[in-house]
Amino acid sequence: MLLGKKLSSKNLDHQLLPKTVALPIFSSDPLSSVAYGPQELLMILTLGGIGLLSMAPGIAALVVLLLTVIVLSYRKVIKAYPSGGGDYEVAMKNLGKKPALIVASALLLDYVMTVAVSIASGTDNLISAFPELNPWRVEIAVAFVVFLLAVNLRGVRESGVAFAVPTYLFITSVFVMIGTGFYKFLTGQPLVAYSAGFEVTPLDQVENTMNAALILLVLRAFASGCSALTGIEAIANGVPAFRKPKVKNAQTTMTLMGLTAVLMFIGVTALALISKVHYAENPCEQLPDWTACATDPQMSVMAQIGGAVFGYNNWMFYVIQAGTAAVLLLAANTAFNGFPLLSSVLAQDKFAPKALLTRGDRLVYSNGMLSLSAAALILIIAYQASVTGLIQLYIIGVFTSFTIGQIGMLKHWGRLQKPKKKLSNDENAANRKEAMSGILINGLGAAMTGSVLIIVTITKFTHGAWLVFIIMPVLFAVMFYTRRYYDQVSREIAMDSETTFGAKGDYAIVLMDKLNKPQLKALDYALSSRHTHLEAVHVAIDPVAAKKFAKDWKKFEKELGLPLRIIESPYREFSQPLIEFLQKHRAENGSERISVYLPKLVVGHWWEHIFHNHRAGRIRKQLMYLRGVMVTLVPWRLESAEYKDIFARRYLPGDSRRGVVRPARRNHRGSENVVNRTRAKRIDED
Repeated sequence: MLLGKKLSSKNLDHQLLPKTVALPIFSSDPLSSVAYGPQELLMILTLGGIGLLSMAPGIAALVVLLLTVIVLSYRKVIKAYPSGGGDYEVAMKNLGKKPALIVASALLLDYVMTVAVSIASGTDNLISAFPELNPWRVEIAVAFVVFLLAVNLRGVRESGVAFAVPTYLFITSVFVMIGTGFYKFLTGQPLVAYSAGFEVTPLDQVENTMNAALILLVLRAFASGCSALTGIEAIANGVPAFRKPKVKNAQTTMTLMGLTAVLMFIGVTALALISKVHYAENPCEQLPDWTACATDPQMSVMAQIGGAVFGYNNWMFYVIQAGTAAVLLLAANTAFNGFPLLSSVLAQDKFAPKALLTRGDRLVYSNGMLSLSAAALILIIAYQASVTGLIQLYIIGVFTSFTIGQIGMLKHWGRLQKPKKKLSNDENAANRKEAMSGILINGLGAAMTGSVLIIVTITKFTHGAWLVFIIMPVLFAVMFYTRRYYDQVSREIAMDSETTFGAKGDYAIVLMDKLNKPQLKALDYALSSRHTHLEAVHVAIDPVAAKKFAKDWKKFEKELGLPLRIIESPYREFSQPLIEFLQKHRAENGSERISVYLPKLVVGHWWEHIFHNHRAGRIRKQLMYLRGVMVTLVPWRLESAEYKDIFARRYLPGDSRRGVVRPARRNHRGSENVVNRTRAKRIDED
């Protein structure tokens, strides 16, 4: 009920997305990063004192340039590889299996980090508006993850429509804030942030403009600002989810996303500098004027800009905070679409368990969503929903995939520019033109993303990013050996010249413990199968009970002509003597087919399982490892199970008035005529 009705596979086309819905689904992550990208950039520069904030415009310009190049690069990826594999597919087809797995491990980790960072940042902005919620930071973050999971399990289209309103609210409110802020600035009206009057104490002592500490700090600030680039690849991975024409719609969405992100990033960074926002990594040490640093959470950059532009009691301030918190929370939705799609591609290529390939009731890859949520919850709880702690693990994965993907595209364009005999001169010329354009864009993208990757690795390694270099190899190894396992199983079960069919002989046993209806039903089923050689087998755990059973069996043996074999069990074991007997029988009779019939009680209430020893299930599991042995479970449903239909709803009060017929009770008489049916069978055979 909560997740909605099941959807038929015929409804898959109706779940495809128009551009207006695809934008908030696939772009909420890069758009929302405007809320924490400038914040992280300014925070790192503040470590060296207020004077270093003068470098923020130059660093922001580099981030914008990089964003533009990456957007143009992924437009090329979308056109060349529209199947949804993104950088993974590019690497697989152009560079080989190992680079592709590096990309896959990086992207999977990045998607998990997207959920963790976005949720933590959204919670942070929510607490900025309502500081009294700070003690429940982790609980709020966990609740948001569960909420997003539930919404996404309802279906791609439904989640997109639900998330479109907050995303567009955020975009509109931010542009209104930027426009109002610049208008006030140009007209001479003061813009003063909450922290503008705070003195800043630098933690990193920078003696001159050329020392190594300054360079490292600037590089670190640039790396933190690049967090605004995360999630750009999601559109390239989600091309199959677009309406036709898929490539054109995906490219248009990519362009709109890039243009919007650039304008918002520039505007927020500029207003933060104009209003003199001071945001510190360690506020109690760096902001000595702020006396409440030990108890109150630090107000986010977006909150301070909103307060400076509109005032802290203005309704627009709360609209901006609500929109920012909502879009940051919904930014995780990008990962909820990207991670399952990528994991399904990996499962299709046998690098991930096949369970990730299956669509759920609502036509979404529900297993992938559940895996993503579980991993994100572990990180959120481990890092106590801290944005500063989590963001150190961010970026490295995405820039690894960026770089390898761009290198793969260079090889793709290199193949494309070579003339092909099957094509005309005009077609070859068009391919060469497109290839040269691709080489220029993707080459520049590879150089820039590779440089950023090196910078990010150097500057963030000692601040927690070392964990990424442990997790990524683990994911790589898991995927590598998963493929090896599937390949091994495929070779093992494949038909070859030595494959033969046809067992010589047909031997069956019915495991008998007592003379009751379930036992006789199993016996009846075995008799109806007409095996060449059939025996009733009793494992003598209790010698006294075994003698009594042998005595009772004599009444049936004459009528059925079915011998009883008693297997001794001196150590009161049930399975092992039976297994030894079957192994000995197979050794003596070669490739004879052996069938074992086991009666099994089926109950309707969970508590009834406590009162039964589940012997049939345990024996079945052990017998499955014996060659040449087939196990047949013959169910006997107790009365409690007769009214438990797991495939339909239960009979409810008032159903009789609505014409619903109550399920009839079964007459348990089937086993009483075993002897009579056996006699009839023998007459037919004669």
